[in-house]
Amino acid sequence: MRGPGLDLLALMGDVPSLDHAVDNLLHAPTSRLRREFGSLDFHPGHLPWARRVSEGDRDALRELAEAVRACHRLTVEPYWHRGRSELVALTTRCANLMLEGGIDLLLRSVCAPLVRWRPPVLEAPYPRQVEVRLQGRGLIITPTIFAKHPVSFLWDPLDTAQPPRLTVPALRRPLIGAGPAEADGSVARNLESLLGRTRAAALLATAEGCTTSELARRLNVTAAAASQHATVLRNTDLITTSRRGGSVLHLITPLGLALLRNGTLTES
Repeated sequence: MRGPGLDLLALMGDVPSLDHAVDNLLHAPTSRLRREFGSLDFHPGHLPWARRVSEGDRDALRELAEAVRACHRLTVEPYWHRGRSELVALTTRCANLMLEGGIDLLLRSVCAPLVRWRPPVLEAPYPRQVEVRLQGRGLIITPTIFAKHPVSFLWDPLDTAQPPRLTVPALRRPLIGAGPAEADGSVARNLESLLGRTRAAALLATAEGCTTSELARRLNVTAAAASQHATVLRNTDLITTSRRGGSVLHLITPLGLALLRNGTLTES
Protein backbone atom coordinates (compact mmCIF):
# COMPACT_ATOMS: atom_id res chain seq x y z
CA MET A 1 0.00 0.00 0.00
CA ARG A 2 1.25 3.46 -0.92
CA GLY A 3 -0.06 6.94 -0.36
CA PRO A 4 -1.64 8.23 2.88
CA GLY A 5 -2.06 5.80 5.73
CA LEU A 6 -5.34 4.21 6.66
CA ASP A 7 -7.15 6.30 9.29
CA LEU A 8 -8.02 3.53 11.75
CA LEU A 9 -9.15 6.10 14.30
CA ALA A 10 -11.94 7.17 11.95
CA LEU A 11 -13.02 3.54 11.51
CA MET A 12 -12.58 2.32 15.09
CA GLY A 13 -13.38 5.41 17.13
CA ASP A 14 -11.84 6.92 20.25
CA VAL A 15 -12.81 4.12 22.64
CA PRO A 16 -11.23 2.79 25.85
CA SER A 17 -10.50 -0.80 24.77
CA LEU A 18 -9.31 -2.82 21.79
CA ASP A 19 -12.48 -4.94 21.90
CA HIS A 20 -14.61 -1.82 21.46
CA ALA A 21 -12.40 -0.60 18.63
CA VAL A 22 -12.55 -3.90 16.74
CA ASP A 23 -16.32 -4.08 17.18
CA ASN A 24 -16.64 -0.58 15.69
CA LEU A 25 -14.44 -1.63 12.78
CA LEU A 26 -16.60 -4.67 12.06
CA HIS A 27 -19.71 -2.47 12.04
CA ALA A 28 -18.25 0.54 10.20
CA PRO A 29 -20.66 2.03 7.61
CA THR A 30 -19.89 1.04 4.04
CA SER A 31 -19.81 4.73 3.06
CA ARG A 32 -16.98 5.33 5.54
CA LEU A 33 -15.08 2.22 4.40
CA ARG A 34 -15.30 3.32 0.77
CA ARG A 35 -14.10 6.76 1.66
CA GLU A 36 -11.11 5.53 3.67
CA PHE A 37 -10.00 2.85 1.21
CA GLY A 38 -10.78 4.85 -1.94
CA SER A 39 -7.77 7.15 -1.49
CA LEU A 40 -5.27 4.35 -0.95
CA ASP A 41 -3.01 2.87 -3.61
CA PHE A 42 -2.78 -0.90 -3.15
CA HIS A 43 -0.47 -3.43 -4.76
CA PRO A 44 -2.38 -5.10 -7.62
CA GLY A 45 -2.32 -8.43 -5.80
CA HIS A 46 -4.11 -6.88 -2.80
CA LEU A 47 -6.73 -4.93 -4.73
CA PRO A 48 -9.45 -7.63 -4.69
CA TRP A 49 -9.22 -7.93 -0.90
CA ALA A 50 -9.18 -4.13 -0.45
CA ARG A 51 -12.31 -3.82 -2.60
CA ARG A 52 -14.06 -6.46 -0.50
CA VAL A 53 -13.22 -4.54 2.67
CA SER A 54 -14.42 -1.26 1.18
CA GLU A 55 -17.74 -2.91 0.29
CA GLY A 56 -18.21 -4.19 3.84
CA ASP A 57 -17.58 -7.89 3.12
CA ARG A 58 -17.80 -9.61 6.53
CA ASP A 59 -14.98 -12.12 5.96
CA ALA A 60 -12.61 -9.44 4.66
CA LEU A 61 -13.44 -7.20 7.62
CA ARG A 62 -12.76 -10.05 10.03
CA GLU A 63 -9.36 -10.58 8.38
CA LEU A 64 -8.60 -6.88 8.86
CA ALA A 65 -9.76 -7.06 12.48
CA GLU A 66 -7.51 -10.06 13.16
CA ALA A 67 -4.60 -8.21 11.57
CA VAL A 68 -5.26 -5.24 13.88
CA ARG A 69 -5.32 -7.57 16.90
CA ALA A 70 -2.08 -9.25 15.82
CA CYS A 71 -0.38 -5.90 15.31
CA HIS A 72 -1.56 -4.75 18.74
CA ARG A 73 -0.29 -7.97 20.32
CA LEU A 74 3.22 -7.54 18.84
CA THR A 75 3.76 -3.78 18.86
CA VAL A 76 1.58 -2.31 21.61
CA GLU A 77 0.72 -4.88 24.28
CA PRO A 78 4.30 -5.54 25.54
CA TYR A 79 4.76 -1.81 26.26
CA TRP A 80 1.26 -0.67 27.08
CA HIS A 81 1.36 -0.80 30.88
CA ARG A 82 4.44 1.41 31.10
CA GLY A 83 3.08 3.63 28.37
CA ARG A 84 -0.15 3.93 30.33
CA SER A 85 1.86 5.11 33.34
CA GLU A 86 3.44 7.87 31.24
CA LEU A 87 0.01 8.98 30.00
CA VAL A 88 -1.38 9.14 33.52
CA ALA A 89 1.62 11.20 34.63
CA LEU A 90 1.16 13.57 31.68
CA THR A 91 -2.52 13.98 32.53
CA THR A 92 -1.52 15.05 36.03
CA ARG A 93 1.01 17.56 34.67
CA CYS A 94 -1.57 19.05 32.28
CA ALA A 95 -4.12 19.38 35.07
CA ASN A 96 -1.55 21.22 37.19
CA LEU A 97 -0.75 23.57 34.30
CA MET A 98 -4.44 24.36 33.90
CA LEU A 99 -4.72 25.14 37.61
CA GLU A 100 -1.60 27.32 37.56
CA GLY A 101 -2.18 29.35 34.39
CA GLY A 102 -5.31 28.20 32.59
CA ILE A 103 -5.52 27.25 28.93
CA ASP A 104 -2.90 29.86 27.96
CA LEU A 105 -0.16 28.21 30.03
CA LEU A 106 -1.24 24.74 28.90
CA LEU A 107 -1.02 25.64 25.19
CA ARG A 108 2.34 27.38 25.70
CA SER A 109 3.63 24.19 27.32
CA VAL A 110 2.42 21.71 24.68
CA CYS A 111 5.47 20.19 22.99
CA ALA A 112 7.48 23.41 22.87
CA PRO A 113 9.25 24.49 20.70
CA LEU A 114 7.65 22.37 17.95
CA VAL A 115 4.20 23.66 18.84
CA ARG A 116 3.90 27.43 19.37
CA TRP A 117 0.96 29.30 20.89
CA ARG A 118 0.58 32.77 19.41
CA PRO A 119 -2.95 33.77 20.47
CA PRO A 120 -5.29 33.14 18.82
CA VAL A 121 -3.20 30.84 16.56
CA LEU A 122 -1.65 27.50 17.52
CA GLU A 123 1.21 26.68 15.14
CA ALA A 124 2.44 23.14 14.55
CA PRO A 125 4.76 21.55 11.93
CA TYR A 126 2.96 20.17 8.89
CA PRO A 127 4.26 18.96 5.47
CA ARG A 128 2.50 21.83 3.68
CA GLN A 129 1.17 25.27 4.55
CA VAL A 130 -2.43 24.93 5.70
CA GLU A 131 -4.75 26.93 7.91
CA VAL A 132 -7.56 25.19 9.77
CA ARG A 133 -10.22 27.34 11.42
CA LEU A 134 -11.88 25.63 14.37
CA GLN A 135 -15.15 27.59 14.06
CA GLY A 136 -16.28 26.57 17.51
CA ARG A 137 -15.46 22.87 17.12
CA GLY A 138 -12.61 22.91 19.61
CA LEU A 139 -9.32 21.06 19.32
CA ILE A 140 -8.45 17.61 20.71
CA ILE A 141 -4.84 17.41 21.91
CA THR A 142 -3.84 13.74 22.03
CA PRO A 143 -0.63 12.56 23.75
CA THR A 144 0.88 9.59 21.90
CA ILE A 145 3.41 6.93 22.83
CA PHE A 146 3.65 4.97 19.57
CA ALA A 147 3.49 7.70 16.91
CA LYS A 148 6.00 7.66 14.05
CA HIS A 149 6.22 11.46 13.88
CA PRO A 150 6.88 13.81 16.84
CA VAL A 151 3.79 15.90 16.07
CA SER A 152 0.93 15.30 13.66
CA PHE A 153 -2.33 17.04 12.83
CA LEU A 154 -5.39 14.99 11.88
CA TRP A 155 -8.55 16.46 10.46
CA ASP A 156 -11.14 15.68 7.85
CA PRO A 157 -11.70 18.65 5.50
CA LEU A 158 -15.06 17.19 4.47
CA ASP A 159 -16.35 16.75 8.02
CA THR A 160 -16.87 20.15 9.60
CA ALA A 161 -18.60 18.73 12.70
CA GLN A 162 -15.69 16.75 14.17
CA PRO A 163 -12.92 18.68 15.95
CA PRO A 164 -9.37 18.36 14.55
CA ARG A 165 -6.83 16.37 16.54
CA LEU A 166 -3.27 17.43 17.36
CA THR A 167 -1.05 14.54 18.48
CA VAL A 168 2.01 15.28 20.60
CA PRO A 169 4.56 12.91 22.18
CA ALA A 170 3.96 11.87 25.78
CA LEU A 171 7.28 10.12 26.40
CA ARG A 172 10.34 11.68 27.92
CA ARG A 173 12.30 8.47 27.34
CA PRO A 174 11.82 5.39 25.12
CA LEU A 175 9.67 2.52 26.33
CA ILE A 176 11.70 -0.60 26.98
CA GLY A 177 10.83 -4.08 28.15
CA ALA A 178 7.41 -5.43 28.92
CA GLY A 179 4.83 -4.48 31.48
CA PRO A 180 3.17 -6.34 34.33
CA ALA A 181 1.67 -8.93 32.01
CA GLU A 182 5.08 -10.63 32.15
CA ALA A 183 5.60 -10.27 35.89
CA ASP A 184 7.01 -13.32 37.61
CA GLY A 185 4.92 -15.65 39.73
CA SER A 186 6.05 -14.19 43.07
CA VAL A 187 4.79 -10.72 42.12
CA ALA A 188 1.43 -12.16 41.06
CA ARG A 189 1.16 -14.13 44.31
CA ASN A 190 2.01 -11.07 46.40
CA LEU A 191 -0.60 -9.04 44.55
CA GLU A 192 -3.29 -11.67 45.07
CA SER A 193 -2.37 -11.99 48.75
CA LEU A 194 -2.68 -8.24 49.18
CA LEU A 195 -5.87 -7.62 47.20
CA GLY A 196 -7.45 -11.02 46.70
CA ARG A 197 -7.51 -12.86 43.36
CA THR A 198 -10.59 -11.16 41.91
CA ARG A 199 -9.61 -7.64 42.94
CA ALA A 200 -6.06 -8.18 41.64
CA ALA A 201 -7.59 -9.20 38.30
CA ALA A 202 -9.77 -6.08 38.42
CA LEU A 203 -6.72 -3.87 38.92
CA LEU A 204 -4.97 -5.54 35.98
CA ALA A 205 -8.05 -4.98 33.78
CA THR A 206 -7.99 -1.23 34.46
CA ALA A 207 -4.43 -0.97 33.12
CA GLU A 208 -5.97 -0.79 29.64
CA GLY A 209 -9.02 1.17 30.75
CA CYS A 210 -12.44 -0.43 30.99
CA THR A 211 -16.06 0.36 31.75
CA THR A 212 -17.95 -1.28 34.60
CA SER A 213 -19.71 -3.66 32.24
CA GLU A 214 -16.39 -4.65 30.63
CA LEU A 215 -14.89 -5.17 34.07
CA ALA A 216 -17.81 -7.41 35.04
CA ARG A 217 -17.37 -9.46 31.87
CA ARG A 218 -13.61 -9.90 32.39
CA LEU A 219 -14.08 -10.91 36.03
CA ASN A 220 -17.15 -13.04 35.28
CA VAL A 221 -19.13 -11.27 38.03
CA THR A 222 -22.25 -9.12 38.12
CA ALA A 223 -22.13 -5.42 37.28
CA ALA A 224 -22.88 -4.61 40.92
CA ALA A 225 -19.94 -6.72 42.11
CA ALA A 226 -17.63 -5.14 39.51
CA SER A 227 -18.74 -1.69 40.65
CA GLN A 228 -17.95 -2.63 44.27
CA HIS A 229 -14.45 -3.82 43.34
CA ALA A 230 -13.87 -0.58 41.40
CA THR A 231 -15.04 1.48 44.38
CA VAL A 232 -12.55 -0.21 46.72
CA LEU A 233 -9.69 0.29 44.22
CA ARG A 234 -10.69 3.92 43.69
CA ASN A 235 -10.94 4.64 47.43
CA THR A 236 -7.37 3.38 47.87
CA ASP A 237 -6.10 5.59 44.98
CA LEU A 238 -5.23 2.62 42.78
CA ILE A 239 -7.62 3.64 39.97
CA THR A 240 -9.55 6.70 38.84
CA THR A 241 -13.10 6.74 37.52
CA SER A 242 -14.48 9.29 35.05
CA ARG A 243 -17.67 9.54 33.05
CA ARG A 244 -17.52 8.96 29.30
CA GLY A 245 -20.84 9.26 27.49
CA GLY A 246 -23.39 7.02 29.14
CA SER A 247 -20.85 4.91 31.02
CA VAL A 248 -17.90 5.33 33.37
CA LEU A 249 -14.28 4.57 32.55
CA HIS A 250 -11.91 3.06 35.11
CA LEU A 251 -8.17 3.77 34.65
CA ILE A 252 -5.22 2.70 36.73
CA THR A 253 -3.13 5.33 38.57
CA PRO A 254 0.69 5.48 38.84
CA LEU A 255 0.37 3.96 42.33
CA GLY A 256 -1.69 1.10 40.91
CA LEU A 257 0.88 0.53 38.16
CA ALA A 258 3.67 0.41 40.73
CA LEU A 259 1.67 -2.19 42.62
CA LEU A 260 1.26 -4.29 39.47
CA ARG A 261 4.99 -4.15 38.76
CA ASN A 262 6.20 -4.97 42.24
CA GLY A 263 3.37 -6.76 44.02
CA THR A 264 3.79 -4.28 46.92
CA LEU A 265 2.71 -0.73 47.66
CA THR A 266 6.29 0.59 47.41
CA GLU A 267 6.89 2.93 44.45
CA SER A 268 9.66 1.80 42.09
